[in-house]
Amino acid sequence: MPAELWALGSGARLAPVWTPLLRQGIVRLVLALNARYPVHRNRVLTIPSFFASWLTTEAAPVWAGWWIVRTAVSLSGRRERLRAGDVVGLGLTAAATGLLAREMVDGIRSDEQFRGALSPLVPAEELDDRPRCDRRGSLVPWFNGRRHRSRHRGVVFSEVDGHRLKLDVYEPVTPPAPGERRPAIIQIHGGAWVIGSKDEQGIPLLNHLAAQGWVGFNVEYRLSPNAKFPSHLVDCKAALAWVREHADDYGVDPDFIAVTGGSAGGHLCALMALTENDPTFQPGFEESDTSVQAAVPFYGVYDLLDRGRDQVDTFLRFMEEVVMGTHPEKDPEGWAAYSPIDRIHGDAPPMMIVHGDADVLVPVGGARRFTEALGRSSSNPVVYVELHGAQHAFEVFPSFRTVRTVEYVERFLTWAHDHRASLAPGEPVQAGPPAVGSATPTMSGHGTGPGTRSAVTGGARRVD
Repeated sequence: MPAELWALGSGARLAPVWTPLLRQGIVRLVLALNARYPVHRNRVLTIPSFFASWLTTEAAPVWAGWWIVRTAVSLSGRRERLRAGDVVGLGLTAAATGLLAREMVDGIRSDEQFRGALSPLVPAEELDDRPRCDRRGSLVPWFNGRRHRSRHRGVVFSEVDGHRLKLDVYEPVTPPAPGERRPAIIQIHGGAWVIGSKDEQGIPLLNHLAAQGWVGFNVEYRLSPNAKFPSHLVDCKAALAWVREHADDYGVDPDFIAVTGGSAGGHLCALMALTENDPTFQPGFEESDTSVQAAVPFYGVYDLLDRGRDQVDTFLRFMEEVVMGTHPEKDPEGWAAYSPIDRIHGDAPPMMIVHGDADVLVPVGGARRFTEALGRSSSNPVVYVELHGAQHAFEVFPSFRTVRTVEYVERFLTWAHDHRASLAPGEPVQAGPPAVGSATPTMSGHGTGPGTRSAVTGGARRVD
């Protein structure tokens, strides 16, 4: 680009092109394009591209509003004519704002994708009447529903290797009535098994569930590289055992505890669902009941061996050196034991798997294969929701997509709780003809937008 261009309008005079409005327009368009087309499978660029894409995509109204206000302020105080660079910059800002509007539309359309996935399982009237979370968070992420629950932070549930492991308790504002038993959910944070904490993740969902009468437990666990396989899962199971032991203290129904989590937490969530009462992961509390009655993993890692070759080429080395502490060829049993796709069985609890098709950190192919394999084996419902345009960690803070996600997750969990309560002792959750659909990558979902997939699977019969 030359340093100067001929100015627009009458008269031939030179004017600088590199104006503040042009610089702003270029930066804004780059951010908007990266939100739409993030960098995949690049050792250097994928991580920064993810963070920029994630923040721009889910906070699109905030960015768009700020750009419009700042541009208006810049123009309102001008006395000189617009220069060529200014005109180009305004055009770029308009294009970037249009791209962010598309991101907002995708977030709103997640409503269709969740509804299409759940409609074979949950009656339409229940989906229509789902409790609304604090929708103000769609525009201002600071509104996350915290006023509708109480929280007790820093409760110690285990001490191991000098670590005092803690959890936060999210409860309804109204105390339980005498003898009342409330459903519970355990939230497991992500962070590639090496970072993250209970203080940043799962908050919108826990706030919403607590407002609907659930008790939530946001738990922490030992992190790698100091902690290796299977410490992470052992700690999560210890938290589950602790919740059952203290059910009376919080008015919790010990017969219905669900689990959720994202990324590494999604991996651990799936393992919690598929390894109930496995003494290998319960040292010192082998007799404790570690079954869960429903699971909702978000953008999880389901195959540590990455047999679909979805991850960057350094993934296996990272898992070997940092998380597992063993080589897969020297310890194939250990790697298989820690991979949810290798732990699938017919008695898995009802599961709702949620993943974004724009995820660059944990590509969606692994979720598709896991869902398909689980759907072939499980006797209970398997709901799969693939969200168009959703990035990794999309529901960490409120957004157009987040508020809808937590509402539909609540509907699934409430269905699982109510349906289980209606069954006879020992009867499987999947009662009557199974509501099933296709979860294969070639099948689009029920009424979803282009490029999306959603299905309910389980058993051997299909409902269109």
